[in-house]
Amino acid sequence: MRLQSVQDLLKEKNIAFTYTEEDGLGSLDFLYRGVPYHIWEFADEAEANGVETNIRNAGKDEEIEGNYEEALLQELKNWP
Repeated sequence: MRLQSVQDLLKEKNIAFTYTEEDGLGSLDFLYRGVPYHIWEFADEAEANGVETNIRNAGKDEEIEGNYEEALLQELKNWP
C-alpha cells in the first residue's frame, strides 16, 4: 500500500477516496467540496520519485518530487 500517510489524513478528514496501485505506484482520486482531485505517483526509474497532483490548484496539474508525501501532507493539513 502506497501513500499511506496521505490516505490516513484523508480518512481523518472524512474525505472519501479511491485508491489504485499499478506497477508498484499508488493513485488517489477524491472529491472535496464538489471538486475532483488526484494524486498519482510516477517513476522515471524503478522507484517512485514524484507525484502529479492538482491539490494546490484544482484546475492545474503540477509535479512534486523529492519528499512529495510530506509536501502533500502539509497542503492537505491546511484544508478545513
